[in-house]
Amino acid sequence: MRYKATFIAGFAVGFLAGSRSGRGAYDKIVSVSQQVARHPKVQQATGAAQAKATDLAKTAAAKAPDVAKTAAKTAQEQVSQVPKYVSTAKQAAQSKLPPKLGGTSGPGDGSDDPAADGTASAQDDVAPDGTLVYPVDGSSPSVNGIRYAPDTP
Repeated sequence: MRYKATFIAGFAVGFLAGSRSGRGAYDKIVSVSQQVARHPKVQQATGAAQAKATDLAKTAAAKAPDVAKTAAKTAQEQVSQVPKYVSTAKQAAQSKLPPKLGGTSGPGDGSDDPAADGTASAQDDVAPDGTLVYPVDGSSPSVNGIRYAPDTP
């Protein structure tokens, strides 16, 4: 029914906008729509729809405080979990970082980091003295086939 009403309204607007017959066609559509609106069955359906909408609005208004309380309680429970999630994430991050970067992983702690002993490797592009090792693995003095010679002071 909703689609029919939308189609009819669209048709009427399109007819009015594209009509070359002028004011006469507009007056005819207005008189027919007023006749339909005054029909007893349309009036009855309109009254029933208004009554149903009023009942639904009252029901929703009655349920709203309970739903709001439930939502607030759920949000409060989730907020109380945030510090736990933060500390877990912080511990996980620290366990993956080497000590020189503020982490807790070190040699012999079972970590997968081969550079945990402080030697440069394919995983670590910083030498123990803090200088950048380039290329990362330190085995090739070229970049993209071009010889690389770092500037030395």
